[in-house]
Amino acid sequence: MFGFMDLLKFATKGFFILAISIGSLQVTTGQSDKNSVNYEDFGAVGDGVTDDMHAIQKAHEHANKNNLPVRTEPGATYHLGRKALTAVIETDTDWGISKFIIDDSQGVENKSSSLFEIRSTLKPITLKIDRLKRGQTSLDIKPPNDCLVYVENDKKLMFIRKGRNQNNGTPQKEVFILKKDGTIIGAIDWDYDEVTKVIVQPIDDKSLHVRGGIFTNIANQTDPEDKSSYWSRNISIERSRTVVDGVVHKVTDEKEHGHPYRGFLSADRCAYVILRNCVVDGRKAYSKMGKTGSPIPMGTYGYHANLVVDFRMLNCRMGNDINDRSRWGVVASNFMKNMFVEKSVLSRVDVHMGVSGSYIIKDCTIGHAGLNAIGSGHLIVENSTLHSGTLINFRSDYGSTWEGDVVVRNCRWMTPKINPTMFGMQNDGAHDFGYPCFMPKTIRIEDLTVQEPKDSKTIFLLEDPFGKSDDKGPFPLRVTEKIEIKGFKSIKGNPPQVSSNPEITKAVKLVIE
Repeated sequence: MFGFMDLLKFATKGFFILAISIGSLQVTTGQSDKNSVNYEDFGAVGDGVTDDMHAIQKAHEHANKNNLPVRTEPGATYHLGRKALTAVIETDTDWGISKFIIDDSQGVENKSSSLFEIRSTLKPITLKIDRLKRGQTSLDIKPPNDCLVYVENDKKLMFIRKGRNQNNGTPQKEVFILKKDGTIIGAIDWDYDEVTKVIVQPIDDKSLHVRGGIFTNIANQTDPEDKSSYWSRNISIERSRTVVDGVVHKVTDEKEHGHPYRGFLSADRCAYVILRNCVVDGRKAYSKMGKTGSPIPMGTYGYHANLVVDFRMLNCRMGNDINDRSRWGVVASNFMKNMFVEKSVLSRVDVHMGVSGSYIIKDCTIGHAGLNAIGSGHLIVENSTLHSGTLINFRSDYGSTWEGDVVVRNCRWMTPKINPTMFGMQNDGAHDFGYPCFMPKTIRIEDLTVQEPKDSKTIFLLEDPFGKSDDKGPFPLRVTEKIEIKGFKSIKGNPPQVSSNPEITKAVKLVIE
C-alpha cells in the first residue's frame, strides 16, 4: 500500500502514475519525460555491483523501436557484466556523467562482443559492380540514397606484411561514398579486374550523437601463451554520420600478462565519423611468440578505425602519459580515406594498411610512438609537436610507401635519438608487398624546429631504405624527387643532410630557401 508521502516521493523523483486499481493502490512507474528513455525504466539498479547489461540492452531496444533518445541518471554506476550481450544504439544517447564498470578480470562469455554497437536503421541495398579503375570518381549507377560502398577482390592479395608479424596479405578492398548522382567521394585506390564482393549501406541524412559516459575497464589478465586474439568489450561505430563526444575510458588493474584490445572507440565500415573531446587510456604493452620464433609486442589500442571515409578526431586525448613507453600507441587504423586529427594529445597516430586522399595532423602533440603512415595523397603535419624518434615513420612492414606529397609546417620535433633521421623508411626491394612502393614524391618543410640530444652532430632528412644491400631487388622503392626547406632550426645548430646513402643524396633535389 502506498500513502500520500510515498506518492510525493515518486513525484519529486520525476515519476508519474500509469495505473491505479480499486481496492489497493498499485503504481507502475515510468519516466516523467515521455520523450526519452532511461535504463532504470527497464530494471537497471546503477549501484556498480548489479549486472545492468540486460536492462541497458532492453532500454535501447525500446528507444530504437520508438525513435526516442536515451538519457542516464547522473549519479548511477552501471555494471556491464560478463555476458555476451550487446546494446544496439540507433538513437541519440546522453550518458552525461554516469559511470560504467567493465570487469574483464574474471573472464567473459565472448571477448569479441562489443558492449555497444551504434548502427543505422537503414537497410543495405544491392548494387552490381563488376570492375573499378584506380582514380575513378564516378559510376554509371544512381542509388536512391548516398551510400557507403565496400568492395573486395578476394583473388588478389595486398599488404603482404614483412617482419616478425609477417603474413600472406589481405584481399584487395576499400570503401567509398557513392552519391545519388553517381559521383564517388574517396576516389578508387586500386585497379579491380574483378569485384567479388559488394556491400552497400545507405548513409543517414542526420548525425547521431552519443555523449558523455565515464567507463572504467578492469583489464583482462589472460595468459598470453593462450591462443591470442583481440578483445572488444567496446563501443563499436558502424553507422555513418556519427558523433561521439566526451566519452572517457579508464583502464585499471593491468597485471604482468594479458591479451590486447582492438580499441574502445572503434569505427568500422562507415563514413563521416567524428570523435570529439574523448579521453581514452593507453594500455600496457604485452608480448607473444611470433611466427619467426622471437617474441613480438601485441598492439593494443584505445582508438581504432577500419574502412572509414572521412574520419576526424577533434580535441581527443590519451588519458595517461604520452611518453610512457610501457604503454602501447593509442590510435590505429586501416584502409582509410581522408583522416583528420586536430588539437589532440596522443602517444601515437598510426595507419597500418593505408590511408588515401588526405592525412592531416594539425595543432597536435604526439608522443613517443610517433606519427606513422602508409598510403597515398597529401600528408600534412601542421603546428604540432612530436616527441618520437622520427618525425614521420613510413612503416617498413608494409613497404615504407607514400605515393604523394608531404608538407611539414610550423612544427617542433623533440627527438630523443642521436643523429636522428626525420623520415624513417626501410625497403630493400626484395619483398613483394602486393603493390609498388614509393618514397614521398616531394617533401616541403616550413619553419621546423628540431631539439635533438646534445651529442648529435647531424640530422638526416631521409633514412637509407636499402640498408646494407647494394642490390635494389625486384621490387624497388621509387626515390623522392625533391625536398624544399624554408625555415629550419636545429637547437644544436646541425644543418640537415639528405641521407647517409650517397646515391639517394645525389638523386634528390634539395632546395633550401
